[in-house]
Amino acid sequence: MNKIKIGASLAVAAVLAAGLTGCGDSSESGTSASGAKADLANTAVANPSEKKGGNLSFAMSSDWDSPDPGDTYYAFSWNFARYYARSLVTFKEEPGVANLQVVPDLAETLGTPSDGGKTWTYKIRKGVKYDDGTEVKAQDVKYAVERSNFTSELQLGPKYFKQYLVDNPGGYKGPYKDKSKGGLKSIETPDDHTIVFHLNTPFSEFDYLATMPQTAPVPRAKDTGVNYKKEMVSSGPYKVDSYVPGKEMKLSRNTNWAAETDPIRKALPDTISVALNQNQDDIDNKLLSGAVHVDLAGAGLATAAQPRVLGNDAQKRNSDVATGSALTYMTINTKVAPFDNEACRKAVQFAIDKVSVQTGLGGPVGGGALASTIMPPSVAGYEKFDLYPASGNAGDQDKAKEQLAACGKPDGFSTVLTARADRPKEIAAAEAVQQGLAKVGIKVEIKSYPSGDYFTKYAGAPSFMKSNKVGLAMMKWAADWPSGFGFLQQIVDGRAVKPAGNTNLSETDIKAVNDLFDASMLENDTDKRNAIYSQIDKLVMESGDVVPLTYSNQLLYRPESVTNVFVSAALGGMYSYLNMGVK
Repeated sequence: MNKIKIGASLAVAAVLAAGLTGCGDSSESGTSASGAKADLANTAVANPSEKKGGNLSFAMSSDWDSPDPGDTYYAFSWNFARYYARSLVTFKEEPGVANLQVVPDLAETLGTPSDGGKTWTYKIRKGVKYDDGTEVKAQDVKYAVERSNFTSELQLGPKYFKQYLVDNPGGYKGPYKDKSKGGLKSIETPDDHTIVFHLNTPFSEFDYLATMPQTAPVPRAKDTGVNYKKEMVSSGPYKVDSYVPGKEMKLSRNTNWAAETDPIRKALPDTISVALNQNQDDIDNKLLSGAVHVDLAGAGLATAAQPRVLGNDAQKRNSDVATGSALTYMTINTKVAPFDNEACRKAVQFAIDKVSVQTGLGGPVGGGALASTIMPPSVAGYEKFDLYPASGNAGDQDKAKEQLAACGKPDGFSTVLTARADRPKEIAAAEAVQQGLAKVGIKVEIKSYPSGDYFTKYAGAPSFMKSNKVGLAMMKWAADWPSGFGFLQQIVDGRAVKPAGNTNLSETDIKAVNDLFDASMLENDTDKRNAIYSQIDKLVMESGDVVPLTYSNQLLYRPESVTNVFVSAALGGMYSYLNMGVK
């Protein structure tokens, strides 16, 4: 990181702190006898405790894309995987702005850069053991990065390492196809506790890459490819006893885990259980009654439950209006007609009734503030602007019709919009989009798909989008790490588009944008780098590829039986699961 501190700049920290404390008025509901207070977990640990034992229960309305640490991209999955997968470094386990600071995890210290930022070295802690009793080695981290970034079988996670590590002469096809002893030559392991990464360009933010679960060790002998998600080896305090896709996951203690090798984790519950594919309203009811401790998805209470909580002082005390570096938006696929015409994309931009969409998401409390930029205010590089203004944010039909005429569709056209079937707020937002676009003659058919397959088979599969003429897709995105690069690169860099597990759903591929990402990696001046991110935001908005809807809020609920609860700013505004316990 050379000239930039790991974590948020002071300016971003100030914005984030203001956002966390400004979303709700804690003073209205006061503090209960148990110490609960509305919005407390945004800036402090709610219900702190060191008590061990019991079962911590999660529920979710869908399934994982994959719980395999090397093949997953949902923020809740990264959050939960820390129970059984230790990355090289991670975010500090403290509430508020402190949560954005990167600290060592599996590694003894943060990375040591050399060669002008093109080489990064980490020392692995000694004595860390898998649940089978064998010791974690640097070679297992190397293998984990190789399998997650260079195989065709594992496509769900980001491919930052593949993009920035020096490739082998002739190209490297990953360990499933390339059986050579050396593997990827740009990752060296000179001994069992040292790992060295050689990059093709200086990358001042490389420590942020090391926070990803893709750096969690995987022993080559235990890897079963796409089936590894059912029989993962644990390097954390819990082992996975069973994972039945679509039904449940159960965890118990890794008896070979040693607290002295892990300064971050408390490992309080004896067991952890996850019920999958549950009805969202049922999950909310169980949260409010205490029958379930945590909604794994971390997206907040659905619209039906929100007034029950906000209108009841006793329950409001156990809620948090949480925000983070997240955006709810809609993508416009630039490769699907008629959206290959910029004017048709801009017609949608002007026609959207954002207030109606915000209402569908749960209003300002449950949905967030109205958005006009891709980067939220909490991300370094944010600059306020609005290229598609409309009176009352209710859409400008006249401007939309002008753009329709310019793209040769004066009477409108038909298209398809995807959304996640198990997320009621997202479906409601999609319906608001549908109604707003209909006013200018754009007929939208909504097709919904399960969250677990949304990126693998549907919205994140470019071939599916083209063959099914899907022009629009609902999306929510949190920063991979708290900078403009960590927020933008995977969703608007044309080189990030993948055949499956794709997150650049608009398939944006603007050379000037791609070049600016490269320039930002070489820029050590924080202010100049942030200015580049703002420029990228404006270029993509000028192209009309992304429709920002809200800077996301979520109304979270914490039953009084759950201990050590705080909102993770680094994970997009959900609770941090790592050190939760039960009374």
